[in-house]
Amino acid sequence: MNTKNLVALSLLVGMGAVLHAVMPGFGAGMKPDMMLTMMFLGIILFPDRKSVLLLSLATGLISGLTTTFPGGLFPNIIDKPITAAIFFGLFLLLKKFHHSIISASVLTAIGTLISGIVFLTSAYFIVGLPGPFSALFGAVVLPATIVNTVTMVILYPIAQSIMKRTKLTNQPTVAAKQ
Repeated sequence: MNTKNLVALSLLVGMGAVLHAVMPGFGAGMKPDMMLTMMFLGIILFPDRKSVLLLSLATGLISGLTTTFPGGLFPNIIDKPITAAIFFGLFLLLKKFHHSIISASVLTAIGTLISGIVFLTSAYFIVGLPGPFSALFGAVVLPATIVNTVTMVILYPIAQSIMKRTKLTNQPTVAAKQ
């Protein structure tokens, strides 16, 4: 993992933190987790285990610190690494479609649903839920899935364009090959 990749990942986490902090809460203090989209984008752009682990831990911690859900710190810290691992596994299974906006958006929708289930389940066991699981899932997770998927459809082509114009890749440079 090189410094350029770390900077790019930290920028994604920072943008996700801002989006997460300004997103209004609804549904018993829960709000759509915009950091998930940035985490998923980071996994797609830098698909290696170290990056995924670092990104998921940072995203979980910052998401937990900025959540409006009562007692949501630990459920976020549990949720993000599990979601990132599953998302990364699914991403690797779809190697053939890595650069497809459709696969990125479908994976984002699936990842957001997984994240919502893991978050609500861990919150249920750690701090309890302020309402029924199904109501919170329908009022928060499903709208978050739509918001995150639409956001990915908008951001992914932009990120692809930036990656093509810069040297922010996991490929060795020409000097390193010699």
